[in-house]
Amino acid sequence: MSEHTFSPGSVVTARGREWIVLPQSDARLLHLRPLGGGDDAITALLPELEPIHSASFPPPQVMHSGTQAAGLLLRDALMLKLRAGAGPFRSFGNIAIEPRAYQLVPLMMALKLETIRLLIADDVGVGKTIEASLIVREMLDRAEINRFTVLCPPHLCEQWHEELKERFHLDATIVRSTTAARLERGLLQDRSIFTEHPFTIVSLDYIKNKTRRDAFLLHCPEFVIVDEAHTCARSGMGPHLRYGLLKDLAANEARHMVLLTATPHSGDEEAFYNLLSLLKPEFVDLRTIDNAAHPLRQALANHFVQRRRQDIGEWKEGNLFPDRLTSEATYKLTGEWNAIFHDVLEYARELVSRESEGTFKARMNWWAALALLRCISSSPQAAIRALNTRLDNTLSPDGKSPDEEDQRCHIEALNEKGALSVLDGTDDNLTLDDVEPGAAQEEDVAILKRLIERAKHLKSGNDPKLQTLKQIIKPVLDEGYNPVIFCRYIATAEYLADELNSAFPQREVIHVTGDLTPTERLERIEQLKESDKAPLLVATDCLSEGVNLQEQFNAVIHYDLSWNPTRHEQREGRVDRFGQKAKNVKALMYYGEENPVDGAVLQVILRKAESIRKALGVTVPMPEEGDRAEQALMKAVLLRSGNYIGSKGMDDLFAQDADLQALDAKWESAREKARRHRTLFAQNRLKPEDVLPEWEKAFAVLGTEEDVKRFVLNACERLGAPLKSLKQGGYQAPLPHFGEKHPGLRDRLDAAGLLALKHIDFYYPSALKAEFIHRTHPLVSHLADYLAELAMSGEDTKLIARAGALYTKEVETRTVIYLLRIRSRLILKRTLHECDLLAEEALAIAINADNQASVIPKDQALKLMQASVSKDMCKEAKERELAEELNQLEEKQPMFRSLAEARAKQLLADHRRTREAAQAKGSYEVKPQFPVDVLGVYVLIPDLKLF
Repeated sequence: MSEHTFSPGSVVTARGREWIVLPQSDARLLHLRPLGGGDDAITALLPELEPIHSASFPPPQVMHSGTQAAGLLLRDALMLKLRAGAGPFRSFGNIAIEPRAYQLVPLMMALKLETIRLLIADDVGVGKTIEASLIVREMLDRAEINRFTVLCPPHLCEQWHEELKERFHLDATIVRSTTAARLERGLLQDRSIFTEHPFTIVSLDYIKNKTRRDAFLLHCPEFVIVDEAHTCARSGMGPHLRYGLLKDLAANEARHMVLLTATPHSGDEEAFYNLLSLLKPEFVDLRTIDNAAHPLRQALANHFVQRRRQDIGEWKEGNLFPDRLTSEATYKLTGEWNAIFHDVLEYARELVSRESEGTFKARMNWWAALALLRCISSSPQAAIRALNTRLDNTLSPDGKSPDEEDQRCHIEALNEKGALSVLDGTDDNLTLDDVEPGAAQEEDVAILKRLIERAKHLKSGNDPKLQTLKQIIKPVLDEGYNPVIFCRYIATAEYLADELNSAFPQREVIHVTGDLTPTERLERIEQLKESDKAPLLVATDCLSEGVNLQEQFNAVIHYDLSWNPTRHEQREGRVDRFGQKAKNVKALMYYGEENPVDGAVLQVILRKAESIRKALGVTVPMPEEGDRAEQALMKAVLLRSGNYIGSKGMDDLFAQDADLQALDAKWESAREKARRHRTLFAQNRLKPEDVLPEWEKAFAVLGTEEDVKRFVLNACERLGAPLKSLKQGGYQAPLPHFGEKHPGLRDRLDAAGLLALKHIDFYYPSALKAEFIHRTHPLVSHLADYLAELAMSGEDTKLIARAGALYTKEVETRTVIYLLRIRSRLILKRTLHECDLLAEEALAIAINADNQASVIPKDQALKLMQASVSKDMCKEAKERELAEELNQLEEKQPMFRSLAEARAKQLLADHRRTREAAQAKGSYEVKPQFPVDVLGVYVLIPDLKLF
């Protein structure tokens, strides 16, 4: 008859094998994980229907004896199999990355808050996504939350989905206009997407609508991450709706919220304090407090973390970020292309001078002229499409121009469309529209046709911008750089890709534009890994935000200057970020020497932004009136002839234009505010000495990248498929060779789709085209499971062994190493519920000749387990030494029990220390599970020389 009460962590027997009872079990249904098996082998059994009995882990036998190397393989397999690892953090056994110590700062800050309200404002590329995901994974693994959502701009949904799934094993559902209807289909009336799908990634543009917002507020998960939070805090209709949503979410004092932005205080006072008010309403009062010692300032330091890249240097974790090498290159307009350019410029100037300013027709001419300037500066193909496309002039339904009384609203609509298609948008909403704007005017058909024909007959060999690019990019490629070339419009990207593919056949050249869906863009980039050629990517700004390109690319070329400096920083941030393997990344700004459009943008906008970034170490976006300043700048170009690339020309332009003077003054004011805010609000309270011990303790239990590497290398070699080191980094993995001696393992790898792995690496960032093998990678899991099962069965002790005895010169007294598995129940008590968690630890202890036991530090345990054999030990001696130890196992259980109790107390202290705020709602209790499992016994006999 079955026993119906089994506590989490207990070992039971059922169906002819041993299992561990998992915390989600109850008396009616047991959730079990097989001993030696992984999470993919978890099953649920009904005690009423089949026999389930208590069991103990079988001790090693003399017949299980093998070599020392076989024992080390078991030790590593057991360590890397741990998912619910003991230690200060619950989540580290369930993530596919080894976070850097500085990235633990937001996690440790969050855990010290009863309700997590955190603003993470680290610099671009430092790893805000990793930091936020660590927090949500930890809260899930501590059973403090069951659901979460990520609110982000729509184009970032796929990136968040990939990050959560690949690195944190969280498969979230994307909710936006294209998926919501399908997700809602079949739901009961009182149900919601957010109740049926516990993990979601939601488009801010989709959810901010009042109808959807109200439904979302009703069913919103208890944990919310907001990416690009600054876009939800500034003025304007879109940000206002988003801010209203966040304010309503924050009104629930129990809801956890983590806000992410690289520009929290870019000179916009109202936006900055709006963000702070989401953390705590009283933080709005900080606008009048400059005293750093004020209690409210001290309170904010618990909720706000901001680090620049140079701040990470104090952690002394090596060179985590590349050096950015910036340079500029120019081209000269020559020949027929020069003639066409200036004819288009003269036509544009004539166009804006036709009508009286303020009329609808004048505004149409203005946007047509700007479209021509933008496209003709980009490429012949972009110019042709603009000349061929009639400007969307928002005509009334009968095809006539709007009446005078309707002019204002039509002008506003026209301005909105023009700003998106011609300009680059505001920092709240940088446009991703890469379609060429229309510029054709009905009354100028003949002129436009002539310009189109001339552009069509212009051969690429006569395009000085393209030809000079080919010259300057060659040495970049020869140096081994893999660049991303950013341009403004689809036509230019297609044109460049075709030309560069012919010019550089040794490269895999592709282009990615807004013609592809976000998923298709990521797939196309991922497919580059399959080519034997080095990659060369041409892209529009559809890839300039939220897409990680650092694994394959290490250079950026701005083929078209952006008219917004934040866009330049975003482009370069795709490759210059955490995870970039190259020591240096290149950023090249490319422009026309005699192009007045490039000259004006370069001198007035881009150089100003760069000087501010160098002075402060962070980017300060243009003031919100930047689009107006851009138009003023282009107006000056159109209304004045001459070369504006020189500083003297720019000084004259500034002196004559009030709008540009106002822009400069407001930008200077924004710089000063950003500097002052940086001084007042930069958060560096947690220092390396506060965090590094926790980081080291966590990975001592679970294993580091070095442990993974050692295990996989040893396992593959002993299993008959040794890995081959490659010159370009990483290893060649002949995994199909497992089938010769271990067909069962090969079948497992085949079912998991792993036999196709050819190139692997054990460090992040991984070598180019190599798959990163982390401790939770399926390859590690399958190897560890298979080897642990072999060890338990005792079938192949030459491969992996639970016992051993040897002579060695590396110990002075007889030393016995015991591999133990300690399991503890972590009981989390809350007001409304009690939750059982399981904590496991694979531990090596040493017992010397005086029968004194001690936990062996990780490095010492590794040294002892790798102790070299000084001379052979006969079979009889081995059996005698092992039998002596194995016969005493029962006597040593009190010693093991005391050790387990001490480790449980340490586990309790770790959890209380890292989650101090939990005491406000409940408490932790840790109960060790007995008996302690003895996994391996290894006897080291000193080989002493006698004199």
